[in-house]
Amino acid sequence: MSKPWSEIVPKPRKNRFRWLIYVALAAIYIWAFSGVPFNGFKETAGVITKAIFSGIFSPDWGFVYLPDGEDLLHGLLETLAISVLGTFISTFVCIPFAFWAAVNMSRGKVISGSGKLVLSFVRTFPEIVMALLFIKAVGPGSFAGVLALGLHSIGMLGKLFADEIENIDRGPLEALISSGASRMQVLWFAVLPQVLPGFLSYTLYRFEINVRSATILGVIGAGGIGTPLIFALGARNWDRVGIILLGIIVMITVIDIISGTIRKRLV
Repeated sequence: MSKPWSEIVPKPRKNRFRWLIYVALAAIYIWAFSGVPFNGFKETAGVITKAIFSGIFSPDWGFVYLPDGEDLLHGLLETLAISVLGTFISTFVCIPFAFWAAVNMSRGKVISGSGKLVLSFVRTFPEIVMALLFIKAVGPGSFAGVLALGLHSIGMLGKLFADEIENIDRGPLEALISSGASRMQVLWFAVLPQVLPGFLSYTLYRFEINVRSATILGVIGAGGIGTPLIFALGARNWDRVGIILLGIIVMITVIDIISGTIRKRLV
């Protein structure tokens, strides 16, 4: 049986609402582009662009390893060490905050709400802002990068861990509580076995993000491969910039592949 004509033809009110959405989106895009100043290209833009691409596609392979240690491999290893330590610190520190912010682990919404507020406050500051603060506090170097990544990651991992805790099955918890188990026994035997795979998966995901962030923090003096990168950019040593970018791409790609494989086995 064929459908009535009123069901086939879209209603005018729905069409008007759809057109309003299109007009609103177009207005937002026009407003956004109008706020971006464009003064044209410099006269030397073509020459500089050609020099950049020629250097990037003919990298300085001699910078891969140098006897004095100021080379690509040491910079990448330092970046990796900053990411590992920052992730390690944030993973353990954020666990109490996650249980504090989880609704099903608190006696009232006020307590869990205050925990969520603290985690949101920590997430407010980007890694680069925290790195600048720690550089002023402890001096430039890898230690400032570790502290910046560790503190910033607490906010994100704490939020993800809290969501994981809130989604657990309450059956095992109620069974242990009814049998007279203590609160620590409930956490150890009913909560942790359920949330541990999710915790590990989120930790690996955050580690991938920290590796990318650590390459940027070195640009402002927080250690890692970003330090020789900013020096090479300042000196317009484009072939060295090319080998550094190639090393960053290879390192991040390998880490993504390994981390993705592990997370698939965990989840």
